[in-house]
Amino acid sequence: MHYTAGGVRFTVDGRPVPPPTAGGPGAPGGPTQPAPARPAQPSGLGGPRRVRLTVSRIDPWSVMKLAFLLAVAIAIMTVVAAAVFWFVVDGLGTFDKIQQFINQVVGQNTAVNLEDFVAFDRVVSLATLVAIVNIVLMTAIATIMAILYNITAALVGGVHVTLTDD
Repeated sequence: MHYTAGGVRFTVDGRPVPPPTAGGPGAPGGPTQPAPARPAQPSGLGGPRRVRLTVSRIDPWSVMKLAFLLAVAIAIMTVVAAAVFWFVVDGLGTFDKIQQFINQVVGQNTAVNLEDFVAFDRVVSLATLVAIVNIVLMTAIATIMAILYNITAALVGGVHVTLTDD
């Protein structure tokens, strides 16, 4: 099967077709012959195509960008989850019950006030700090892993992947 692009003819496997010679078939003024008949290929009987590829290199810059964006998304989820968890626990009255238990065990005149330690702004601030540390660590670790993969793939050849056309 031949394809033409920009005045150049190619076969199915990508090899260029030589131009017709003067006086030969297909040339201007030459004899014309009908194209040889090709057998009809039934569609769908060949099965899916399989391509075997090798991942031999991963760009560390693109890994860093992607890891940073995913880490930011996880950080936002962490802060929101901490806030929702605090509202649920506070709504159930858990902090009050724990404070009552502390007062019973230690005594009424205790200087320990649980609500000072688990106030909403403190919990959200701690979750934000943990999220920022996670952003830095996840981005750095993913980038270092991409560099280590490139070094290892240079030694052993990379990961072989087979893709199918289902």
